[in-house]
Amino acid sequence: MKKLVLISILISSCLTSTFAQQDKVLTHFIFDKMSINPGATGVGMGHEVCGTMIYRNQWDQFNGAPNSVLANAEANISRYVPSAAGISFYHDAIGYSRQNNVTLNYSYHLSLANGTLGIGAALGLNSFSMSPTWVTPDGNPFDGSLPQAKSQATFDANFGLYYMSHTGWYAGLSSTHLPAAEITDLNFNTARHYYAMGGYRMNKAFDIDQLSVEANGMIRSDLKFVSADVNFRAIWDDTFYGGLTYRTTDALAVMLGLNWNSFTFGYSYDITVNRISSVSTGSHELMVKYCYPLPKIPITVVKNPRYL
Repeated sequence: MKKLVLISILISSCLTSTFAQQDKVLTHFIFDKMSINPGATGVGMGHEVCGTMIYRNQWDQFNGAPNSVLANAEANISRYVPSAAGISFYHDAIGYSRQNNVTLNYSYHLSLANGTLGIGAALGLNSFSMSPTWVTPDGNPFDGSLPQAKSQATFDANFGLYYMSHTGWYAGLSSTHLPAAEITDLNFNTARHYYAMGGYRMNKAFDIDQLSVEANGMIRSDLKFVSADVNFRAIWDDTFYGGLTYRTTDALAVMLGLNWNSFTFGYSYDITVNRISSVSTGSHELMVKYCYPLPKIPITVVKNPRYL
């Protein structure tokens, strides 16, 4: 109970002042490039549509800690036009506050050098709400000095550039929450966030045909706080994978996954390395991805009865 009261006081302090809204943090960021960089939409995919869902239970056993759900769907339609499109939905619950974000993403694919450059933009909505339950010394939960239930939705937009080389490396730059909209009802502003990402995959690592080794990194900042993720994965026969992720000042994570038919399943466990480790047993994250091929363009054959 004391922990719940403490987290409520901390969150209410943030909501009654002007603070930047921190973007989500996912250990499976390598499977969620589209929501933070719309230029990555469909790049590196075949002619298919893919859906990805990630659930994160952060700081397990810590009352009021974040619980998040992400759902992405993207389609590489370069068979028809040199483009890709997608939709991203994100829900975050922290204490008594809720955030929902939905964006429509588009990426134009340009063949460049020995790879593909995705130039992308996303438009959508951000909604924020809070519905606190207060336990006050005088037993009056309607004290006018305490925040009450409120909600508001604002326009949102993202932009990004993403390049993937045919030789196995990629790099991207992007920014989210470009309007930096003011949440007047809750008295704080969303902040623009900036991302830089990159990685490289080496197939037939150590001269082993079935083994691939992959390194990925991402830096995020709202110009007030900077954090970075570094990930290494070993992939066996494009079927099983295992890896480690380090997030600065936050966590060390272990990742395991399986590719089966058109599905990819992943799990990660974050070992908390900051002060919250004294009250948290770590963070859990589950990921599932499914891809389905798009139909081929039908070939129309015209026959003239005269030549039959």
